[in-house]
Amino acid sequence: MNWRELDWKPLALVPLLALAVLPFIGSPSTWLTLTVAGLAMGMIIFIIASGLTLIFGLMDVLNFGHGVFIALGAFVAVSVLGSMGDWTGSQELWRNLVAVIPAMLIAMLVAGAVGLAFERFIVRPVYGQHLKQILITMGGMIIGEEIIKMIWGPAQIPLPLPAGMQGSLFVGDAAIEKYRLIAVVVGLLVFGILAWTLARTKVGLLIRAGVQDREMVESLGYRIRRLFIGVFVAGSALAGLGGVMWGLYQQSVIPQMGAQVNVLIFIVIIIGGLGSTGGALIGALLVGLMANYTGFLIPKVALFSNIALMVAILLWRPQGVYPVTNR
Repeated sequence: MNWRELDWKPLALVPLLALAVLPFIGSPSTWLTLTVAGLAMGMIIFIIASGLTLIFGLMDVLNFGHGVFIALGAFVAVSVLGSMGDWTGSQELWRNLVAVIPAMLIAMLVAGAVGLAFERFIVRPVYGQHLKQILITMGGMIIGEEIIKMIWGPAQIPLPLPAGMQGSLFVGDAAIEKYRLIAVVVGLLVFGILAWTLARTKVGLLIRAGVQDREMVESLGYRIRRLFIGVFVAGSALAGLGGVMWGLYQQSVIPQMGAQVNVLIFIVIIIGGLGSTGGALIGALLVGLMANYTGFLIPKVALFSNIALMVAILLWRPQGVYPVTNR
């Protein structure tokens, strides 16, 4: 994405949606609580989806097994945080972060390592064959879920928030959960790092060029396959980080949690435009806000609301809000 010539219209979608529902909610404090909750949910979904949109944009790979890295990251966090009870039980936020940050890093390392093997043995043999990619990556996710069940068991496992991250802050009459503010900060940090990497580094330049014209990059002598592997591993690691965030958001984990989030992830990258990190951020925020607003106003249509949102966006811009690839 060329940030100097950024199209402002998609950027207005998030504040417009938030302002449009205010009259229907009525209470400003309730609206603020729902809005922060939606932004937090959107940021977590963005962390997960950002890797997948680059994987598709650069590698032209439909990885329906992305959810296994989400679940893996969450279960690794269960093990790490479970062994650091003295730190997670403290009311001091800095002590909680001493436990949570290593859990995030270990989850990313494990998910990235598994992603490396996933690319080598499952994805690589089916490059350029979309139907086979869908089938084999879904099969890989099912196998991954079964392995998770073998290690951690099939039952739901609680993943409580550390004590210092529990509770709410009050802005007037609005209660805003501490963890949701932390999720927004982490999401912005991840977006900032990705945006800087893509815009300011040679690797980012090659990734953006590869998304737009892979053959041209190869003709200049760059080994695009190494970029493939690096992007796939980074996308898997981000999914692991998102799994930790999502598990703490739900305060429980199950082996199928990745498959449950998969639908939201694909809605986000379709709304954003395939291969677009900025588009994925806007799509994720819209999805998070829509889910929270409709869940409060019209619970019966909450499950359908994000599909309706995707349809509306595609009627406006058939390739998503910031398309960067024609594939």
